[in-house]
Amino acid sequence: MSLNLGIRRSKPKHRAADKVAELKQQLKDQQAETVSAFGQLIGAADTIAILEADLAEARAQKAEAEQVVRCLAADLDDRTAERDQALADLAAARAQLAPFLAAEANANAITVPAPERDTTAFEDQATEPIKVTTLWAALGIGPVLATQGSTDPAHLPAA
Repeated sequence: MSLNLGIRRSKPKHRAADKVAELKQQLKDQQAETVSAFGQLIGAADTIAILEADLAEARAQKAEAEQVVRCLAADLDDRTAERDQALADLAAARAQLAPFLAAEANANAITVPAPERDTTAFEDQATEPIKVTTLWAALGIGPVLATQGSTDPAHLPAA
C-alpha cells in the first residue's frame, strides 16, 4: 500500500547552489565577452594607428605635390614670358628684314619667256575650233509639235 498524504510538489524548489552556479556561468560569459571586446579594441587601435600613419604620409605627399605644382607653374610662367619676348623680337626682326628680302628676291628673280608651241611637225598642227551646236540647228529641223492626231495643216500652230 502506498502512502499518499497529499503532499505534492508541483515545482522543484530553487536552491541557492543553483543560483550561484547560474551567476558563475553568467560571469564567465561576460568575462569571455570582455576579453573578446578587449581584443577587438586592441585590433581597432592598431588599425587606427596604421590609418593615421597612412593619413600622415598621404598629407606629406600632397604637400610635396602641391609644392611641385607651384614650382612648375612658376617655371611655366617664366617660359611663357620668354616665349612672348622671343616672338616679339622675331616679329621686329622680320619687319626690319622684309625690305632686304624683297630686294634680294627682285634681284635674283628667275624669268622665263612665254611658252611657244612648236607646230612644225604635222602631228603638232593646230586644229580649228570645234563648232558646237544643238542637234536641231545641226540637222536644220525645228521642235516637234503635237498635232492631236490631225494631219490638217490648219490645226498646226504657226512656228
